[in-house]
Amino acid sequence: MNNSQNINELVNYQEASVVSKEIVNKASGTVTLFAFDKGQGLSEHKAPFDALVIITDGTAEIIVSEIKHIVKAGEMLLMPANATHALRAIEPFKMILTMIKS
Repeated sequence: MNNSQNINELVNYQEASVVSKEIVNKASGTVTLFAFDKGQGLSEHKAPFDALVIITDGTAEIIVSEIKHIVKAGEMLLMPANATHALRAIEPFKMILTMIKS
């Protein structure tokens, strides 16, 4: 990705689906774009690294360590390493997920 691009144009919504596109994959971390259709999500899980979620479109419900957060376009949330977390699309939403591995 050498030229500037609109982040929301790099991944598209698909009906009843979660779509992802990895745009950076380095030893120190990854950056992945996601598009969640309404009602779609990721079930509760843990990651061994800190993860920063930036919502670029729509609204998500993100549960971190049993605490519910409503995160909207233009907002971000840090999910600490080894904390249980889950995501659900209240409405279709897009996000940038940055995993910090160091």
